Amino acid sequence: MSDPRQTTDPETNPLLKAWVTPFATPPFDELKPEHFLPAFEQAFADHSAEVAAITNDPAAADFANTITALERSGKLLTKVAAVFYDLVSAHSNPAILEIDKEVSLRMARHWNPIMMNAVLFGRIAHLHENRAGLGLSPEQLRLLERTYTRFHRSGAGLSEEAKARMAEINEKLAQLGTSFSHHLLGDEQEWFMELGEADREGLPESFVAAAKAAAEERGMEGKAIVTLSRSSTEPFLKSSARRDLREKVYKAFTARGDNGNANDNNGNIVEILKLREESAKLLGYPTFAAYRLEDSMAKTPDAVRGLLERVWKPARARALADRDEMQALITEEGANFKLAPWDWRFYAEKLRLQRANFDDAAIKPYLTLDHMIAAAFDCATRLFGITFDERKDVPAWHPDVRVWEVKGPDGKHKALFYGDYYARPSKRSGAWMTSLRDQQKLDGEIAPLVINVCNFAKGANGEPSLLSPDDARTLFHEFGHGLHGMLSNVTYPSLSGTAVFTDFVELPSQLYEHWQERPEVLQQFARHYQTGEPLPDDLLQRFLAARKFNQGFATVEFVSSALVDLEFHTQPASAAQDVRAFEKKELEKIGMPEEISLRHRPTQFGHIFSGDHYASGYYSYMWSEVMDADAFGAFEEAGNIFDPAVAKRLHDDIYSSGGSVDPEAAYEAFRGRPPEPDALLRRRGLLDDAKAA
Repeated sequence: MSDPRQTTDPETNPLLKAWVTPFATPPFDELKPEHFLPAFEQAFADHSAEVAAITNDPAAADFANTITALERSGKLLTKVAAVFYDLVSAHSNPAILEIDKEVSLRMARHWNPIMMNAVLFGRIAHLHENRAGLGLSPEQLRLLERTYTRFHRSGAGLSEEAKARMAEINEKLAQLGTSFSHHLLGDEQEWFMELGEADREGLPESFVAAAKAAAEERGMEGKAIVTLSRSSTEPFLKSSARRDLREKVYKAFTARGDNGNANDNNGNIVEILKLREESAKLLGYPTFAAYRLEDSMAKTPDAVRGLLERVWKPARARALADRDEMQALITEEGANFKLAPWDWRFYAEKLRLQRANFDDAAIKPYLTLDHMIAAAFDCATRLFGITFDERKDVPAWHPDVRVWEVKGPDGKHKALFYGDYYARPSKRSGAWMTSLRDQQKLDGEIAPLVINVCNFAKGANGEPSLLSPDDARTLFHEFGHGLHGMLSNVTYPSLSGTAVFTDFVELPSQLYEHWQERPEVLQQFARHYQTGEPLPDDLLQRFLAARKFNQGFATVEFVSSALVDLEFHTQPASAAQDVRAFEKKELEKIGMPEEISLRHRPTQFGHIFSGDHYASGYYSYMWSEVMDADAFGAFEEAGNIFDPAVAKRLHDDIYSSGGSVDPEAAYEAFRGRPPEPDALLRRRGLLDDAKAA
């Protein structure tokens, strides 16, 4: 029997033909798993030939025949890979996941000889050495520097023996990262907990409706289930009055990838850490963290640790004070158990209700998904003059995906925006932004195709999806990333949109969250899903007053994860042979409250182990938060959160410049000065705790 993955004639493969769709978008309705491997084969061959032509060009190296030529190469590979990885993460199936195993290895084998090509690197290095006399524009100079850095850090200057070993390491890491993410998805797909009538005590109607929709998604009509999607687990832990069921759900959620089954990730982590350490040493760095952070705003592990520890002490103090108050609540209720991790969210809600007379269930009916999308769009229109028109004629990968055409202030086409909002078994957990095509102007104006993927609970029986305040913030966060891609205005693909340092990339997203919780936005868009009534002023004021509540917990949960990430990559890999023991030791070292667990335990920490994008870099969210809290201050100082002059600087210096400008220079151009570190503690309501510490 022939291999079903490769049965397609290249002449009829939609991935290899011109896309005759609106805006030349991917024809998802025509794509089948068997189209991908032949398309990748062709794309690898094309790209290798293009790179060989650049490498062997008899003419002396110049910017056009080397750097620009590299920017133009690999178009088919970029196109095919963008579509494929969208499906792998947002709408996979067994055939796609099987192909992913092969493609991840082939991708490493394709890129290794390119990034370690001594002759090609020689051309780049020659240009880099003589860059001052080449008459380059600032963007071209930035591109040359980034290209040189990328090749140098990939091992292009190593001995042949070291390069061969580096290539082996890269291949193995690609396989391990893919395996890690598949294991995590497997554990999430396999587990659910059915909710009988007696199991629903304390659960709001909106949660039960979402639990019914989740069951329907799995072919269990008429039932209701809790899944291991964060949008299902966390609301359950907040509102379920059944302590036994909270414990069951919590333990399943925190055990993902750590169950000793076929999806166990402990072995993967040990191997990944060993190989990362070896690769860093081959490149001349003492640790992987030292290697990774050199090419970031932070520069060193010590700088990262300094920021995290500055935040850790006041956050821990606040969390411990909250814990003691919750323990007192338990005693007041006549119970005699000790607060456990599966109790924290439940009693935190009770404490918030007592302190601020507010709980999430009160506001959820006003935060419908459609209204929050409209709010995100409206803020973008008021800030940047762009508009959004829904299109029903653009093919997408799932019926739930919605697509909007984005037009600039001049009314001309600027981008397409795809929103894929609902949780489903074929989608990995979390929320993210990616693209099917990046903005560039190297060969005419290329408009981007930008994607937001979330995992919100779907409303049952045609009811709207109701968001928690955290969900609404997530929507704005990912849309902030989306704007970074849509507003990009650069010439070269490698500098487009979100192609910036990891500890800068979260600035546009986290900054955008500020608008979601502003009274003037909520007053307009928070409307009751049944009556259409606006959010009552009293409830709005209580929501705003409660925003800083439980920030000790949220900060401890995050900072502990960032510190563990840093320790994994600064200590010798041999120290983490037993992943659970390493986690336990590090948490004891920092005095982790036993009632709080890491936001991401190691075996489910996809940010750092399903690839290396955030490895040694999970701290980035907090590094960026220093900037985003300070940056929003520019609007507050102007007395108008849509101030046109501040918005123009924000557009020009942050959102549209991509990676064409050094991030520190970009921030100072916008704000007129470096960020003020205390802005982060102020935003989280931890400044007084920090001063006391």
